[in-house]
Amino acid sequence: MNVLFVASEAYPFAKSGGLGDVIGALPKSFAEDVDVRVILPFYSTIPEELKRNIKSLDHFHIRMNNTLYYCGILSCEYEGITFYFIDNESFFKRPCLYNYFDDGERFLYFCRAVLDSIPSLNFDPDIIHCNDWQTAAIPYLLKHQYRTTFPNTKSVFTIHNLKYQGIYGFNDICGYLHLGFLPSDLEYYGKINLLKGALYSADLITTVSPTYAQEIKDPFYGEGLERVIQHVGDHVVGILNGIDEALYDPKTDPALFIPYANPKKKKSENKKALQEYLDLPIREDVPMVSMITRLVEQKGLDLVANVIHEILQLDLQLVILGTGEPNYENLLRSIAYNYPDKMITIIDFDEPLSRKIYAASDFFLMPSKFEPCGLSQMIAMRYGAVPIVRETGGLKDTVTYFNSITKEGNGFSFATYNAHDMLFTIQKSIAIYHNEPETFNLIVNNAFNSHFDWKKSAQIYLSYYKILKEV
Repeated sequence: MNVLFVASEAYPFAKSGGLGDVIGALPKSFAEDVDVRVILPFYSTIPEELKRNIKSLDHFHIRMNNTLYYCGILSCEYEGITFYFIDNESFFKRPCLYNYFDDGERFLYFCRAVLDSIPSLNFDPDIIHCNDWQTAAIPYLLKHQYRTTFPNTKSVFTIHNLKYQGIYGFNDICGYLHLGFLPSDLEYYGKINLLKGALYSADLITTVSPTYAQEIKDPFYGEGLERVIQHVGDHVVGILNGIDEALYDPKTDPALFIPYANPKKKKSENKKALQEYLDLPIREDVPMVSMITRLVEQKGLDLVANVIHEILQLDLQLVILGTGEPNYENLLRSIAYNYPDKMITIIDFDEPLSRKIYAASDFFLMPSKFEPCGLSQMIAMRYGAVPIVRETGGLKDTVTYFNSITKEGNGFSFATYNAHDMLFTIQKSIAIYHNEPETFNLIVNNAFNSHFDWKKSAQIYLSYYKILKEV
């Protein structure tokens, strides 16, 4: 079985969020008889120590939009996986991965370059597994323009976040797709919707959690494509994401102040060290609540903003790390300024600091409006931080409300997207911390012993790959 993963990012070469973690970890989890390889853009931001091992394989030109574009193919081995890279400096030599005016052209070039580069790889994929809108053109091109080139290759498309669809004006990108008209598979209110094209073209569609696979059939979560999801529903499967438990391991994590095998013994020391580092009052008896997140509406920041003053009336310390929309950044900065002994806001993307915060936190707050899967709550539990989440998507699939009678459950949750429901859940969690330390330690232990590695999910993917190969 030969599987080629195509994505716009993968840890450690490029990462802006959960997609990078997934593509960095999932390929390593397949059985030895599966040859899994990954192909990415060759960004200029790839760390120099990794670039030193990347070698050139081939180069050629691609004709799109009546223009010839250079395409270089590079490769390296990393942790037993072959990574390929598509090189074009005009598209990928930039300081950030995304959010440029020509992202449509950049990633359509990448999609066509991936398909054109396969003959140079000495690798014949049975499955091309595409991820999110940046690779959504591949299933469409494979079905409509490259079928004679790859007659037996099947496509899998994973929706990591339906909100981002790759919608562009027809005249802006039709030349990159070699279109003379707007086909119904791509048409979206007179524009081209790349993700819609993938939904109608892929042989299998997956989402990153079972609950999200059902939610996106509903208009609240469907982002305008719920009818399409309903129409192709037989091809949609929810497979829960995992995390790389070797990468996120408090026993060996070099980013921590004090590594630990048991959160009961060393977690308080990490909290003290972080309090010193962030210039918060050093108090072992105060619960630390953290958020490590993109500061956008999806992540429930409007709920937090609505009751932030009530939250800060509780006996706790709040630590927020992330970047995002300026209104949330500015609001959280200003509130932290007015509560210097209770709240810290760090506007940054800082991976080592995020690990320190996970290790120091007693609670991890994730009140998402929607959450396809979410990795942060899994990582938090790996470090012994108790999650407080809204019951949506992968949060619902991974966090179970603690039952005081059965003593089962690894966190706290609320169902309705309502600020005061969230506040009530936080208040209850903090009350247990202060008044029922034995119960709280039991919840920490339940969270710490919740495992979300990739082995089970990789086997589910493999079972579907085998079905597709036999069809």
